[in-house]
Amino acid sequence: MTITTAQIRAARGLLNWTQHDLSERTDISATSIGAIENGQTMPRESTLQAFRKAFEDAGIEFTDNQGVAFRTAGVRTLTGRNGYLEFFEDVYQTLETAKSKEVLVSNVDERQFEYWHGKYGGDHVSKIKNDLKAHYKILVKEGDTYFPAENYAQYRWLTAKLFVSVPFYLYGEKLAIILFENEPKIILIESSLVAQAFRIQFQEMWQDSLEPSFKKEASQK
Repeated sequence: MTITTAQIRAARGLLNWTQHDLSERTDISATSIGAIENGQTMPRESTLQAFRKAFEDAGIEFTDNQGVAFRTAGVRTLTGRNGYLEFFEDVYQTLETAKSKEVLVSNVDERQFEYWHGKYGGDHVSKIKNDLKAHYKILVKEGDTYFPAENYAQYRWLTAKLFVSVPFYLYGEKLAIILFENEPKIILIESSLVAQAFRIQFQEMWQDSLEPSFKKEASQK
């Protein structure tokens, strides 16, 4: 999601930042910031991303309908392809220091993930598999034989009655709920209590899930 000039002004107001304060955090001149906020200059996408990162690092969340608010402790919302890629960078950075390199993923259609990964997908997979030696357990819908991550992940089938098209990711002490609509929306929760609760649920679903049939044939196509 691209932020607007109105959101830039509102975010500065919430943080009580001057244009000079924002300039110091982004290396973009206060003069340029003023011109952008007044509509005299059309900002580049990279400039908007720099603003957004500075505000989000300070605890600001940008919401639908040009909303701006202080982020609830431990909760972030990431939207659009940039947010989607930011989420997967967070997966990598979190696993770098996490005691466990296990990732638990449920209600997955891998085709959706591959679509939004684009060219970034290969780099991410390489880092996860080769650098971190991470291992995934992935629950897909019964009958789905598309397993692109089978060289570092274990797949099982959820019965159709238990499968819903809202994936969740568990890694470290974080839970991500992913909505694929017109663009991805990731609700990222950092809480050991929430992560543990969903981890217990996942393990129960994993035990009750099915070993996929025809896995070898499907993966070779």
